[in-house]
Amino acid sequence: MSGAIRTIAPLLAVLLTDAPAAHAKDFRAGSLDLVGPWSRATPKGASVGAGYLTIRNTGSTADRLVGGASDVAPKFEVHEMSMDNGIMKMRPIKDGLEIKPGETVALKPQGLHIMFFGLKKPLAQGDRIKATLEFEKAGKVDVEFDVTGTGGPPGQGHDMPGMKR
Repeated sequence: MSGAIRTIAPLLAVLLTDAPAAHAKDFRAGSLDLVGPWSRATPKGASVGAGYLTIRNTGSTADRLVGGASDVAPKFEVHEMSMDNGIMKMRPIKDGLEIKPGETVALKPQGLHIMFFGLKKPLAQGDRIKATLEFEKAGKVDVEFDVTGTGGPPGQGHDMPGMKR
């Protein structure tokens, strides 16, 4: 191995390791592709965590994410965040999250996301969160969320000042 490759290889390993969802496994439920599930590490004592992924509907009928469960927390909800007069608001999505035929829906920080309430322990970088997502038509599917570092992508924190629930 040349000196340049020996020098660059460790740097590439670090860059790839720190990328959110870089190692996330993809899953399938009926006509839905569940791509790159990930979560962010939480500080000690945190009682909530969030999950993110992309859902692609390759079918000809709409489906709906109506709920789920996880082994890390007793309560699981699908949420949305929005700005209202300069205040960030978070609330559960009533009647579930619709994914129309041919549509791709991204669950990401500061937008649609999954909430894990009552964490049994902090989420640590490198952990994998086991969860079951429940869809109206595709049914239940087991997934795993890769946990990244606490910082995650800059400016995408879930606990923003002024946020109300």
